[in-house]
Amino acid sequence: MEKQINFRLGGRESDAKDIERIMRSSGFFEEVSSEIECALGDLKDHIENSTGTYLFAEIGGSVVGYVSFDSVPCSDSAFAFEWIAVDNNLRGMGIGQKLMAKSFEIMRSLGGRKAFLQTSGRPQYLPTRKFYEKCGFRHEATLEDYYVVGDPCFFYSILL
Repeated sequence: MEKQINFRLGGRESDAKDIERIMRSSGFFEEVSSEIECALGDLKDHIENSTGTYLFAEIGGSVVGYVSFDSVPCSDSAFAFEWIAVDNNLRGMGIGQKLMAKSFEIMRSLGGRKAFLQTSGRPQYLPTRKFYEKCGFRHEATLEDYYVVGDPCFFYSILL
């Protein structure tokens, strides 16, 4: 039996512990600890200054995943994802795809026509890149040595 996923818009201070837990569960962000600090700083900025959009997936009242995105500065209809994470213990249940679909719906309701995201080119991110492609994203560009020497940045886009 599939568990009911509920969505909640907007971040709150209590979400910080869930974001940190989810990001640590992936094993991807521990290598570069400043990424977790950056994600928590983005949440704080969202709460204090109403920046960006946060969408949380919850099962039984517990946060199991989230995305954050914002409009692209100086664009009339483009959005960019900032963070996308699902509790590693719950991957493969469709939570990420549902978060993405709900995000696309919100973006379209705000006049969005295209969304972008970027991710690491490290080998451990291959499943992540395949996930984005499964969601309909298209690889548009690669910038070498973007994050650190030897770690390229892959840019993806999708028409909404």
